[in-house]
Amino acid sequence: MATESGGAAAVLTAQTTPANDAETDWFPVLRAGDMSVRLARSPADIGAAQELRYRVFYEELDARPTAEMVRLRRDFDSFDGICDHLLVVDDSAGNDGAVVGTYRLLRSSAVDVFGNFYTAGEYDIDKLISYPGEKLELGRSCVAVGYRNRPTMQLLWRGIAHYVFHWNVTLMFGCGSLPGTDTRRLANPLSYLYHYHLAPPAIRPRAVASRYVPMDTVPLGEIDPKVDLPPLIKGYLRLGGFVGDGAVVDSQFDTTDVCIVVPTELVTERYIKHYERTTGRNGKT
Repeated sequence: MATESGGAAAVLTAQTTPANDAETDWFPVLRAGDMSVRLARSPADIGAAQELRYRVFYEELDARPTAEMVRLRRDFDSFDGICDHLLVVDDSAGNDGAVVGTYRLLRSSAVDVFGNFYTAGEYDIDKLISYPGEKLELGRSCVAVGYRNRPTMQLLWRGIAHYVFHWNVTLMFGCGSLPGTDTRRLANPLSYLYHYHLAPPAIRPRAVASRYVPMDTVPLGEIDPKVDLPPLIKGYLRLGGFVGDGAVVDSQFDTTDVCIVVPTELVTERYIKHYERTTGRNGKT
């Protein structure tokens, strides 16, 4: 994932324009044992998400932070202030709990007011923007060490499902990352994604020309079926997701990105029924 640092102003924007309690009352705190998922409500919440992102992206995965990020020990960019921030909280950790998972959510209606999507820095997404209805960009997903398990991911997706249903989102998209920037080493998974999961032409984003990396370097008949994909990308594919045309190398994050596209009408019926039932019946405040 590429990032726009935006300097200290990006942090100040994120800390002075978060959603407040009144704006997030529609989103209940969804609980599972000692864990819960909710939207950020305060500058402190957004700061906790940024700190978690810093620990995972820069300390654990060796991405390259700016000097300001190192000083603040936060991952931030100019998009933080216009996004909703989904948080998974371990309520058993301290008085206020600890943020152990996060997703950044950006709706097309917010972009109409403030500017563009993050993904537009890597892909031509005009076809996605013109898709009917509300669109949702997913990004900056990470989970703390010790919480990378099924219950945490289920809570994240439960929160996303509630968000999608509330805003009647018709299309989800975002950049999915494969570790490393050696596209020759990644030839098999990239070719697998291209041959088996390429988006239909009507909703197929394409990497911007200056950053376009071909994905179909391995012929269909020579692809190793034991393809190794990151769990997050696997999850999107299980939901009926596709990939755009072309990969993008992100040197700052030491990743190779693909554009994921998930029309919500194609989300597996099992997921729709499960999450709609769970958020509707078991949501607690």
